[in-house]
Amino acid sequence: MSYAQHVMDDLKQKYASEPVFLQAVQEVLMTLQPALDKDPKYQQHKILERIVEPERIIGFRVEWVDDKGEIQVNRGFRVQYNSALGPYKGGLRFHPSVNLGILKFLGFEQIFKNSLTGLAIGGAKGGSDFDPKGKSDIEVMRFCQAFMNELYRHVGATIDVPAGDIGVGGREVGYLFGQYKKLTKSYEGVLTGKNVLFGGSLARTEATGYGNVYFAQHMMQGRGDSLEGKTCVVSGAGNVATYCCEKLYHIGAKPVTVSDSRGMIYDADGIKVDVLKQVKEVERASLTRYAELVPGAKYTPVSEYPAGRNVVWNVPCDAAFPCATQNELNLEDAKALLANGCKCVSEGANMPSTLEAVHAFLESGICYGPSKAANAGGVATSQLEMAQNASMQKWDFATVDNKLQGIMGNIYANAFETAKDFGQPNNLVLGANIAGFRKVADAMIAQGVC
Repeated sequence: MSYAQHVMDDLKQKYASEPVFLQAVQEVLMTLQPALDKDPKYQQHKILERIVEPERIIGFRVEWVDDKGEIQVNRGFRVQYNSALGPYKGGLRFHPSVNLGILKFLGFEQIFKNSLTGLAIGGAKGGSDFDPKGKSDIEVMRFCQAFMNELYRHVGATIDVPAGDIGVGGREVGYLFGQYKKLTKSYEGVLTGKNVLFGGSLARTEATGYGNVYFAQHMMQGRGDSLEGKTCVVSGAGNVATYCCEKLYHIGAKPVTVSDSRGMIYDADGIKVDVLKQVKEVERASLTRYAELVPGAKYTPVSEYPAGRNVVWNVPCDAAFPCATQNELNLEDAKALLANGCKCVSEGANMPSTLEAVHAFLESGICYGPSKAANAGGVATSQLEMAQNASMQKWDFATVDNKLQGIMGNIYANAFETAKDFGQPNNLVLGANIAGFRKVADAMIAQGVC
């Protein structure tokens, strides 16, 4: 039995109740064996056994009062996974689905994603089962303040720097930052994704979506092709999907779909990004509102989806950008994309494709960008925000965007060259995993057992 399989089998016994976490670990460990075979020091230092376990897990209750004067109680978590390369860095997610297994999966992925950026940041993730949807601004503020009343003890500009994720946008980050500042009497860059009025970075809002497109363009150019003139399907309708659509237009491609938890929009003339921003960022409405504002758009509710499927992936396209949530694209979806001529899949969400779908993409030979590489633009720009905060500077949009483009290009080149070194030049899953792993593992060895 291989070293990686031995560790994986042990994890399955320990964490049988955390299937998404196990999926994330399996996707990484099963591609690392060539690197483990090449250099026995990783097994000698028990790196896999160490890296799969978080350095620290923090759990707490969050008590707050709603607009009716009733006390509400939620669960809060912070999983500080690995600090070998720098302070813990990773988002906070506020969503009813949040549990420890979800956050461990996200934190584990974050280790390698952050390593690939080449920046000095470790991996972490956190959040709560609180749902901001349907809550007033005052209720969201009360919750964020109560959440930070506990979290502030465990974070800091050189300790752990959270950011946003699903359910945590600029509004939530602002409330969290304000409470941290009040509790600590310290004005420091302890959160990223802040408003530009108080330390936020230009281009941070756009970074994950833009970076995803930059990565896809590198993949296509590596095959002598381009996204220009291509029809693209995008899932999601949040921050990542919106700015993925925007950047696709910038390079001459046409996004024709977006989706949310209630349904999908298909707009054959191309998604109207200004309308999407109005619906999602201003009105905070469902995509039925988009259909009202754009008569030519077709809306399909979730109730009409085939069981276990997302109809976004049935739309013929040249490139696909899953930007919604984990495991949103399964094997049947992958087969539909491939049958309809899709040449490129670039993941904007965290682990949006099931293991079976990933295998189908790799076997087909299309351009496939795994999330830890393709969506690293968000955390990379968060670190650029940290750098601006530390030096009390503010860079213009073009400066940040140029740095982002450079980082995404370096991630692609690193993943491609690593995969090539191991005899699989088009397997960016293997390339990204090994490249990210070796940097963290070597740092862990150099720092000793601590």
